[in-house]
Amino acid sequence: MHLHVYLTMNTKKIFNRTLAVLILFSSITAYAAVAHSWKIDKTHTGINFSINHFFSAVTGNFKEYSGTISFDPDNLEGSSVSFTIPVTSVNTSDAKRDKHLQSADFFNAKKFPNITFTSDKFLMKDGKLNVLGDLTIRDVTKKVAFPIEIKGRMDHPFMKNSELLGIAINTKINRTSFGVGTGSWAATSVVGEDVLISINMELTRKK
Repeated sequence: MHLHVYLTMNTKKIFNRTLAVLILFSSITAYAAVAHSWKIDKTHTGINFSINHFFSAVTGNFKEYSGTISFDPDNLEGSSVSFTIPVTSVNTSDAKRDKHLQSADFFNAKKFPNITFTSDKFLMKDGKLNVLGDLTIRDVTKKVAFPIEIKGRMDHPFMKNSELLGIAINTKINRTSFGVGTGSWAATSVVGEDVLISINMELTRKK
């Protein structure tokens, strides 16, 4: 009789503990799966770059892009981003140069029409936020880490029940490691190999 009661009580304890663990796991999983979805305000967003030509910096931007951004600084596990930039939207304020950049000498837009980035994870370390993922340019994919600076976050003053988020990314990539610049252009005496990237984004979401 006592053994039966003991086994019954022990079974209930094990069941309750298991149930508590499952509930905790479910809540953590649910939390990690949910991050705020943000919309890019393209009128206040720029994807800009700069690269040296001899000793002078040539600046440009990409006029077209699309992206899906789910981000919450309090829920980095549930945050993600994917981005696509059509190579044909490159703009350096010189039509001849833009056409050359789209050629096989550089981006080869006909064969590789898009630059893409897909995140693996967001990581906060030593107070600095980075997004890690796969960057694909031409037919080369590399793991990269982009530093993210949160410029500000507030209720949107002109959109009811909306929130505003400003972020900035400033980094550099090596063009030759992605095969951008072939033949004589692979040399760096005329066109530098480091491309400075400056991205400023204004994001909005409904609360």
